Amino acid sequence: MMSLVLTIFLVNLAIYLVNTIGATTFDNLIWILYLKLPTSTARKGRDLQTKKREVLQLKREMNNTSSQDEFAKWAKLRRRHDKSMEEYDTLSKSLSSQKTSFDWTVKTARWLSTNGLKLFLQFWYSKKPVFALPEAWFPYYVEWVLSFPRAPLGSVSVQVWSNVCAAAIAAVADMGGSVLVGMAQQRRAVPVAGAGAGAGADAKKTE
Repeated sequence: MMSLVLTIFLVNLAIYLVNTIGATTFDNLIWILYLKLPTSTARKGRDLQTKKREVLQLKREMNNTSSQDEFAKWAKLRRRHDKSMEEYDTLSKSLSSQKTSFDWTVKTARWLSTNGLKLFLQFWYSKKPVFALPEAWFPYYVEWVLSFPRAPLGSVSVQVWSNVCAAAIAAVADMGGSVLVGMAQQRRAVPVAGAGAGAGADAKKTE
């Protein structure tokens, strides 16, 4: 069974990733993955894309056909285009309605599995120590703060550990982002420096 220490850390990590990526982006990604599954909704999505291509093809054929010189052909294409467009609108409205319901379900599941689970853990384990502190290592007021609000004195409470995890994850992510940005800037600067040295050498040769 996963320890409480690791569980709280993973919950805070999931919350950070969702907040960083963006809830809307996360929900759209889940929707795209859902459309890859062999479901009736996925089949409807494929039908919608097929119908869209058909409408665009008929539109191009209509534009390439003269309504005056080839009226019979143009009228036939127009009827097919209007029928396909009507079918496309029907499919689009149906799929949009299903996406709205799907988004609500995903939002609920996402909240329950992240922030909801975090609140539940803080309530359910409010009196249970996440781990004990070494005896006599910290003064009384430090032990009191670390055990706040209801954990036994001399231990770390679930609320404090959750806050520590959230702060540590954010700090490590910021540090990693700064390192990556610095490395990217350094890589861009290297060719420029090399080009400058080459230009200086060419100038000396010219002299």
